[in-house]
Amino acid sequence: MAEREGMRVLITGASRGIGEATARLFAEHGARVGLLARNAAAVRALAAEIGPTACALPADVASWPAVEGAVAAMERAFGGIDVLINNAGVIEPIAGLDAVDPEAWGRLVDINLKGPLHGIRAVLPGMIRQGGGIIVTVSSGAAHTPLEGWSAYCSSKAGAAMLTACLHHEMHLKGIRAIGLSPGTVATDMQRTIRASGINPVSRLDPAAHIPAAWVAEALLWLCGPAAAEFAGTEVSLRDAAIRRRIGLIP
Repeated sequence: MAEREGMRVLITGASRGIGEATARLFAEHGARVGLLARNAAAVRALAAEIGPTACALPADVASWPAVEGAVAAMERAFGGIDVLINNAGVIEPIAGLDAVDPEAWGRLVDINLKGPLHGIRAVLPGMIRQGGGIIVTVSSGAAHTPLEGWSAYCSSKAGAAMLTACLHHEMHLKGIRAIGLSPGTVATDMQRTIRASGINPVSRLDPAAHIPAAWVAEALLWLCGPAAAEFAGTEVSLRDAAIRRRIGLIP
């Protein structure tokens, strides 16, 4: 269980859901993990549970100074960062464009789009100095499909997908592997919020249709290994059965 032995992995949104599952899995495989989230108590508790190969980094991805400081703290703790997983994201506000609160719309963009930018901008200098790194940003089918009530979420995810493409375009010759992962619908707290809204077909999906967060963690682990190098600059869909087979999620 040491497939990523010594790999230094920064995970945003690490206090629960996909981020927590990913932190646990990478640690099980020998990685050192930086746990970044707004919930300081949660990331400190998770870091204590994982042990000395984890460091808690309480920070809000929407704040550039906070992310810059968190990255600097992880670099001091572990000597650098090999992988950034941009996972932090929110779904609200869910509302039509004729009723949505512009301030809430902007706060979502600060988290879902500017958050990945802050992480990328903070880790790139160190990754370039050390000769390379991997940056995976969690995307969504909503990046490519308009959905009622989700203008903020769809727009932010579309922007994050283009940010990944720009990162690859500018940095692949400097050893940076940039990849997007579109996991499909995942059984996390976000799905409860979506279901409660009653807006658009996603809110009416059978809960059994949602994949577990552990599957997304497995996909992220795989994307940070040599077998996924061919996907640099692309967005990988976990809805694709062929991808699921390559990862080992289905026979």
